Amino acid sequence: MKFPRIYHLEEVASIIGAKYVGDAGFPVHGINEIHRVEAGDIVFVDHPKYYDKALESAATIVLINKEVECPVGKALIISDDPFRDFVKIGQYFLPFQEANKSISETAEIGEGTIIQPGAFIGNHVKIGKNCVIHSNVSINDYSIIGDNVIIRSGTVLGADAFYYKHRDTGFDRLKSVGNVIIEDRVEIGANCTIDRGVSASTIIGEGTIMDNLIQIGHDTIIGKDCLIASQVGIAGCVIVEDSVSIWGQVGITSGVTIGAKSVLLAQAGVSKSLEGSKTYFGYPAQEARSLYKKMAVTDLLVKDYNKK
Repeated sequence: MKFPRIYHLEEVASIIGAKYVGDAGFPVHGINEIHRVEAGDIVFVDHPKYYDKALESAATIVLINKEVECPVGKALIISDDPFRDFVKIGQYFLPFQEANKSISETAEIGEGTIIQPGAFIGNHVKIGKNCVIHSNVSINDYSIIGDNVIIRSGTVLGADAFYYKHRDTGFDRLKSVGNVIIEDRVEIGANCTIDRGVSASTIIGEGTIMDNLIQIGHDTIIGKDCLIASQVGIAGCVIVEDSVSIWGQVGITSGVTIGAKSVLLAQAGVSKSLEGSKTYFGYPAQEARSLYKKMAVTDLLVKDYNKK
């Protein structure tokens, strides 16, 4: 998430009442999660295991719970609870804004777009030309929809990320300040859920078609011309490259990449990144031809054993 203007390090630190290491006028452009950071962003880290990853990332401001040596060209904000203060900064710049109409007055809706009764269009949503938004669709704040998009009934765009920190008192939610971007010519089936990014965008690429009952996690990027069948669950921070086919009930863990032109057969369980232009199935997902051969050999061995 980018701030409305470039802030100074001292200004941002004062929002959470924290001390800082670096020049008071050090520029701060926004906040972001580790996998999407760029120069000018704040990233948070609260465990020594991940200190180096945060300090060596593209982010130039690190919100951290220990005063460590500051890398050249960067700044630190010292907090006793970086998770809490990351949320606080996000909510300072983009707090929850209630709606009092089914279609917000701040929404921008393109020529020729049809919005069926019962749909909800949130604050600052942008919808392109010649789209069809069916009844009982919810498109939450700051979502961006391209041209010639179809979204069928019951689908929710822009719900908060499933991202929590476990504390002694229960779970704290990392309140999302990202959004959802749906590119041109996308079709989304009924009762799908596409969560907004924690601090960046969840993106569905141009020409992709989604069946019913599909879950897309926060900050995931789906490429162009993908085909996703019913009951697929894709966790957060996944990259699905162009022209991938994903069949029913496939599950994909967070943080992996699915190579272009892959095919994931029904009920495959993906626990690591997969090369493109191959077909996979099983759990953990394996290249299909190789797995079929293993299964055939196993079947022959079993049959031979049973004859004895």
